[in-house]
Amino acid sequence: MKKFVIGLCAALGLASAVFAQGTPAPDGARVYFVNLEDGATVSSPVTVVFGLENMGVAPAGTERENTGHHHLLLNRPPLGDGPDGAEELEYGLPADENHIHFGGGQTQVTLDLDPGQHTMQLVMGDLNHVPHATPITSDVITITVE
Repeated sequence: MKKFVIGLCAALGLASAVFAQGTPAPDGARVYFVNLEDGATVSSPVTVVFGLENMGVAPAGTERENTGHHHLLLNRPPLGDGPDGAEELEYGLPADENHIHFGGGQTQVTLDLDPGQHTMQLVMGDLNHVPHATPITSDVITITVE
């Protein structure tokens, strides 16, 4: 019985380690802003168009190789930085005003943003909103809303 328990614990530990590695990212996958660039000055409402290369978009919950769905990080540190950086890489992104999910497979959004500077970063998530094993992220851009 002791060997069974030790074996079970080892198997569960291995399964957890495999799960924690996340969904593999397709080679050459890239996410980017189509219509905005760093330093742009815009007026509100702001339409943000998401670009994606070398992978497909699928709604959250869809298990399909080489796909994911978009998340927009708004006015927060880059993915993996900040107090919850390790958790969001392993367990997924929260859904709040700084983490906007596009689990329906959307590829753009129009936002009402207050005047001032705003930072944005696009992040691809797998079927469970977890960034891929090698995260697919855009550069962080800063825009100014007049």
